[in-house]
Amino acid sequence: MPATSSPKEPRDLRFLILGAGMSGILSAIKLQEAGLNDFAIYEKAKRLGGTWRENRYPGVACDVPSHLYSYSFAPNPDWSHRFAPGSEIQAYFEEVARKYGVDQQIQYGKEVTRCVFENGRWQIEFSDGTQDEGDILLAATGVLHHPAYPEIKGLESFEGKTFHSARWDESASMAGKRVGVIGTGSTAIQIVSALAPEVAKLTLFQRTAQWVMPQQNPTYTAEEKNEFRVHPEILEGLRSDISRLFADGFSNAVVDANSPQLAAIEAVCLQNLEENIKDPTLREKLRPDYRAACKRLIMSEDFYDAIQRPNAELVTEGIDRIEKSGIRTVDGKLHELDVLVLATGFRVDRFMRPMEVIGRNGVSLEDAWAKRPSAYMAISIPDFPNLFMLNGPNGPVGNFSLIEVAELQFAYIMQLVELIRTRRCSEVSASQEATDRFDANRVEAAKKTVWQTGCRSWYLDDRGVPAAWPWTFDRFREEMATPHFSEYELC
Repeated sequence: MPATSSPKEPRDLRFLILGAGMSGILSAIKLQEAGLNDFAIYEKAKRLGGTWRENRYPGVACDVPSHLYSYSFAPNPDWSHRFAPGSEIQAYFEEVARKYGVDQQIQYGKEVTRCVFENGRWQIEFSDGTQDEGDILLAATGVLHHPAYPEIKGLESFEGKTFHSARWDESASMAGKRVGVIGTGSTAIQIVSALAPEVAKLTLFQRTAQWVMPQQNPTYTAEEKNEFRVHPEILEGLRSDISRLFADGFSNAVVDANSPQLAAIEAVCLQNLEENIKDPTLREKLRPDYRAACKRLIMSEDFYDAIQRPNAELVTEGIDRIEKSGIRTVDGKLHELDVLVLATGFRVDRFMRPMEVIGRNGVSLEDAWAKRPSAYMAISIPDFPNLFMLNGPNGPVGNFSLIEVAELQFAYIMQLVELIRTRRCSEVSASQEATDRFDANRVEAAKKTVWQTGCRSWYLDDRGVPAAWPWTFDRFREEMATPHFSEYELC
């Protein structure tokens, strides 16, 4: 770190926050808390909330317990269930933004198209032709917001309603309809569970069977909520206990494919399948041929019940093409449908893209990420000074609380920002050497994880390497506690 001969007056910094989802709201609140009030929040949509604004499909819910999927500084005693529905999470973010006064700071309908680092500052341009500039760029753009559409012949020819799960058509009535769902990730499973009781026919087109962890979702009683309200220390203790349980029982298990915790998870999932799917033919169709948690683990209390309803059908034959009246599978059968739901996930390699981002000496993010997205500690990119990402590439994703992740990351980022604010340097970005070393170590560590034991998942990059944090969550906490300043270029 560059030495200073004498104390200097701290700089006034302007922060540009891209996105008003969970991480953007967090950033604004924490900046205010630090007395750094010169910031702008830009959101391309007309409402805050990020993924919870986008995903409004029936049955949408979080698979992380509600009291862990909450800001540590804004506990919510009024969660209705152990796993909150999406609408409740959206309302929570809106309420927190109001409570802390950052809702008035958000500029909506401001889609950023270009960010350029010039003369020590970030210049940003919007789709409406306006511009802004600031010292620090905080990319709170999220991971799951660019829908992935399947490449299936004839998709445009279907004459019924077709939409992606993240672009749900709320005008489409499902009652009494023949509904087809393509995909078997968490979203598809939630949709099937919610729709099966109300539609005439529910057809789930499965390419890959999923491990399903039985997960009860009890409601919190009025007495429990009141106790949380009167005794906030109980709520704080509950959040801490859940966090510890997640670290010990799950997050630390998946990074060691031979861990006893992972074997226990697989045993519970297997028991769930064996005991709850009565028909042996259906049971074998739903039996995965890979390790539990190799893909994102499905948490559900009622999917197996839903798929066994008389009006539900699981189709494992491959899709040949889509026709005007439905889906034709490779066995020649036409599955007639009124509504087709594409629960086919997201383009998880987008992050800040498609916006154009130009760093030091004209380096473009598109070129820097020509092979694949990467960032030192999932936060900083070489040659992109004073740009920090929340939930960036190769961070902890999948069955974790991304709120907890983002809080740890923001505290880390603020230590880097403090170097700039106190004039110990004017530019901060990870060195290429440190980034390459981090990535090499990450790739080596990933070999021991369950994610690399023989399944296809959205965790894997173009090389088949998990694009996720391959170490324990405890190590993540340790790394986020204090930056290694020697790994950064400080100019």
